[in-house]
Amino acid sequence: MIQKTNIEINTTKVKIPNNDLEIDAYLAQPAHQGTFGAIIVFHEIFGVNSHIREVTELIAKQGYVAIAPALYQRIAPGFEVEYSQQDVGYSPEGYRLGLQYYQQVKYQEIFSDIQAAIAYLKTLPNVKDNGIGAIGFCFGGHVAYMAATLPDIKATASFYGAGITTSSYGEQTPTINRTSEIQGTIYVFFATKDKFISQEENEQIEAELKKQKIKHRVFRYDAGHGFFHGLFVKQHPFIAQHPSYNPEAAPDAWQNVLELFQNNL
Repeated sequence: MIQKTNIEINTTKVKIPNNDLEIDAYLAQPAHQGTFGAIIVFHEIFGVNSHIREVTELIAKQGYVAIAPALYQRIAPGFEVEYSQQDVGYSPEGYRLGLQYYQQVKYQEIFSDIQAAIAYLKTLPNVKDNGIGAIGFCFGGHVAYMAATLPDIKATASFYGAGITTSSYGEQTPTINRTSEIQGTIYVFFATKDKFISQEENEQIEAELKKQKIKHRVFRYDAGHGFFHGLFVKQHPFIAQHPSYNPEAAPDAWQNVLELFQNNL
């Protein structure tokens, strides 16, 4: 069992410069002085909402500087959709908009935003200079896989990343074809009952990671898409629990995430 910490943190909204663009981002970091590993958190199609902010905070409480950039900054600045107990999920309109914006994303722009987030973290005086981590969910799981191909990214946790084997946001080459560029360690988390990602896709990703001799681990859980959403509800009841949340899979996955970052950052 990884030793959990619950240190005091500071949170704030910041702007990440990227040429003429300023990317909104949520920054959480330990309140005490020191230098820490840094981790980028990539959101689902619903923006940097309370779930993503919560994940960012929980990572910071483990002793990291964590930042969640808004990946829809060019398309829909300020967009975020909250999970609702009343709607028993994300609202149909919120889901429609999130999917609409997701379909407008361009690979090179997102890749540029990842690089800008890395550059921003490097300017912070409390960030160690020995590499950066990444974690993402669904859309963000795909983006995390993209980020893993950058040499600064030493540890990546990709949760149920959609479209890795079939698409690359407007590019002809699917993201899986860039697997050989991954230089750090990647942990990939799948759900066996995922209605958005087939088991064939999962197996294809695992086979490519093995073929390219990438340092990796693959975790498969008897759960549905979004099984991690709601892990921290007990600590913060204002965050609604996703119906796919799995009380066995999510805590186990979290322990593996902590192990990944602890061993590589």
